[in-house]
Amino acid sequence: MRARPEIVRRPPVPGVDELPPELPSVLRNIYRARDVHSPLDLDHSLGRLLAPDTLLGIDAATRLLQEALDSGQRILVVADYDADGATSCALAVRALRLLGAGEVRYIVPDRFRFGYGLTPEIVALAAEENPDVIITVDNGISSIDGVRAAHEQGWRVVVTDHHLAGRELPEADAIVNPNQPGDAFASKSLAGVGVIFYVMLALRARLREAGWFEERAMQEPNLASLLDLVALGTVADLVPLDRNNRILVAQGLARINGGGACPGIDALIRVSGAPTGRLAASDLAFRLAPRLNAAGRLEDMALGIECLLSNSPTAALEMAGDLDRLNRERRDIQETMQEQAREAVASLHLERDVLPRGLCLYDERWHQGVVGLVASRIKEQFHRPVIALAPGENGELKGSARSVPGLHIRDTLDAIATRHPALLRRFGGHAMAAGLTLDTMDLDAFRSAFEEELKRQLGDEELQPRILSDGELQANEFRLDLAEQLRNAGPWGQTFPEPMFDGIFDVVDQRVVGERHLKMRLRQADGPVVDAIAFNLLEEPVAPGWQRVQAAYRLDVNEFQGTRRLQLLLEHVRAIGEAE
Repeated sequence: MRARPEIVRRPPVPGVDELPPELPSVLRNIYRARDVHSPLDLDHSLGRLLAPDTLLGIDAATRLLQEALDSGQRILVVADYDADGATSCALAVRALRLLGAGEVRYIVPDRFRFGYGLTPEIVALAAEENPDVIITVDNGISSIDGVRAAHEQGWRVVVTDHHLAGRELPEADAIVNPNQPGDAFASKSLAGVGVIFYVMLALRARLREAGWFEERAMQEPNLASLLDLVALGTVADLVPLDRNNRILVAQGLARINGGGACPGIDALIRVSGAPTGRLAASDLAFRLAPRLNAAGRLEDMALGIECLLSNSPTAALEMAGDLDRLNRERRDIQETMQEQAREAVASLHLERDVLPRGLCLYDERWHQGVVGLVASRIKEQFHRPVIALAPGENGELKGSARSVPGLHIRDTLDAIATRHPALLRRFGGHAMAAGLTLDTMDLDAFRSAFEEELKRQLGDEELQPRILSDGELQANEFRLDLAEQLRNAGPWGQTFPEPMFDGIFDVVDQRVVGERHLKMRLRQADGPVVDAIAFNLLEEPVAPGWQRVQAAYRLDVNEFQGTRRLQLLLEHVRAIGEAE
């Protein structure tokens, strides 16, 4: 039942090629296919970062925060419960303390009790901290009632967020969000942690101009020391890695690999088994971020935030161990839910013969902290927009949506809410991912409305999965040094994808490892025999004894017991001559 992808070669983006002549031709072609034509596009120095001054609302935000620091006001950071929210919170607290703020605390909602953002319920909880100023990080742009409730308490509110704005903005004292109407900031792809980093940069500049550091005989802090948090949150939130974000991630990785990470990130590296001193963006995405996210998915993200705030390597390592345990528990829950989801899709296929354009899946046994991961995996398998829902409080269903290229899922939910005003209680998100809440009794009506909207917006072409390939490697290009060079040529990520290749291979041998992974040795024409592995391929049966295969793959470095070897990571593999 897995959707069979079509392998399509990436065309070069037109432009004058000014790339350094010493670049290997394969890397030059990779860059040209990603609209990189100039050495400036590869310059990841901090001097190439966009300036903060075009962010709408940043002057009002920093003026308010300067007043708060001048008068010793109590500042409370209201965070989100994912990795972007945790890194945003840790960065805000660390930066404000470095800048000389007297009392800075944070609060993070329990996703199972309070849900997302600055709600009136969170304001009531925050009142126990008796703040003067609230700063939201990675949330707040949709917190109309929450901001109003905070003002009723007599607090001032600074909203920092990156999510898409709705029809109405909260009446905050300042809003910094590159995606709010009227904002002229050239990059709309900042993660929440990137937004608060820019606010702290601008606040430091304002304090410098006011003589703040001189008056207090303070050394002006180097906020670039916080770029490890920016890199982790940016990669974890899957925002597009445009040039500005690539600079932030590259600089953060350089500090992590150079031994300049905070104890919490160092501890996450240790418990995850990531290659110390050689991390790439993919290690942040697939090793560190899941462990940090596990706290918010299953328990309380305060554990993750405390790990990132800790200055004690011993304490940080203990908390990272707890996060690792939670992540293993999360994996077990996710595997069970994925199997149940696949069974539901199989049953739906039998009933209807043809799958609907979108899959809206619900099971009363599901864990609401894991439905987003399940939606992602089912979307990858069937190449359809997927909404996975789990029971919430008070007769609600909490869901996560994941989309395919060509469908803006947050706008799709907005269109449903416009046509059916009483159907959705809450929703928000991005083009490719969103969250939503609805009444249990409205599930069938929502399914129908979702399918109707997809029929309006989604054509057959968008339902055909495609793998974009950078072409076929020559026999002499299957080398460990090229794999290492490609790994370091990023940072790779959303909209700036890691290089992918395709080709026809003879199968030297194959075996199943770890119950569901296919380990192979392959040879292309007269090339060398190379190791290859397809992870999770055996979620569906694979015929043994393949002799020739077509594969889409990435070059990878497999390190085991101190030995580094070339390995192909197979994104897609099928036998030549297999029925279409």
